Amino acid sequence: MTAGQILQQLKEKKYRTIYFLHGDESYFIDQISDYIEEKVLTEGEKSFNQTILYGKEADAKTVTDICFRYPMMSPYQVVILKEAQEMKNLKSLKPYIEKAVASTILVICHKHKKLNLNSAFGKAIKANAAVLESKKLYDNQVADWIQNYLKSKKLKIAPQAADLMAEYLGTNLSKITNAAEKLIINLVEESTVTTQHIEQYIGISKDYNVFELQRAIGRRDVLKANRIINYFASDLRKHSIIMMTSAFYNYFSKVLMLHQLRQSSEQEILKTLGLRSAYFLREYRSTARQFPLPKVVKIMHILKEYDLKSKGIDFNKTNTDDGQLMKELVWKILHV
Repeated sequence: MTAGQILQQLKEKKYRTIYFLHGDESYFIDQISDYIEEKVLTEGEKSFNQTILYGKEADAKTVTDICFRYPMMSPYQVVILKEAQEMKNLKSLKPYIEKAVASTILVICHKHKKLNLNSAFGKAIKANAAVLESKKLYDNQVADWIQNYLKSKKLKIAPQAADLMAEYLGTNLSKITNAAEKLIINLVEESTVTTQHIEQYIGISKDYNVFELQRAIGRRDVLKANRIINYFASDLRKHSIIMMTSAFYNYFSKVLMLHQLRQSSEQEILKTLGLRSAYFLREYRSTARQFPLPKVVKIMHILKEYDLKSKGIDFNKTNTDDGQLMKELVWKILHV
């Protein structure tokens, strides 16, 4: 099941006796367990009928004993086992999972990794529980997720602003939603979030960011590229060369693929490059005109060289700091 499907059933008060929430992305696990913790029971019912346990401190017998209790003045009791991946004998819950009490809602939060559902314990879970595998988003899914999240909060967002948030906040959805809340608090409903809003309320510069640097390089705008890279080099705590080379690698990998897809349809190109619209494709096409295929191949070799240097592997044995490496890298790409 998806997080949305489980939440919809919960809102309709269609409860399951067991919810098993596992995977690498904590956000969806917290979203569901928090909803159950806050909404299933009334404040008066929670005192006697809601128990929160933690995997490091609990064992299977304790969890099972609590689950077998009957609720007091309520149709349900709620038992939430947090950090279940830390419980040494988690698999000993199998007998209870196979014969769960109808009046108990047991929520098992297994964070940071997925459980093997092909094991005997996993098969019992699949047969008797509502299961969510909470997966991390891929990099190219984050901007769309931000757009949909803000839409659910009655805000729109410009494509450049969504990409800017995605690039700087990464795939950590808890971090992204915390940043998005700053926009939701400060903007009126149906507003369109712009890069100016991102800078004003979240603190990510609309002018000095990796997208603007890529755009300047793609247009061979030496003055603008130098201005941005000097800004990056002045504050290496916020602007890592490893992050920058990774972003450049992704960018020029798409340019490389674009050269190889010249005979393909626009829809095929968008799908292969993982782009959301023709708007973004125009920029890659512009860069491809500035950098023919042989030059893009050279750039990929340059990026590999500077990735190794940034990680302390410098075959020339020079003592160059990260700021200087950034400047060298941009200069070499612009003059390839």
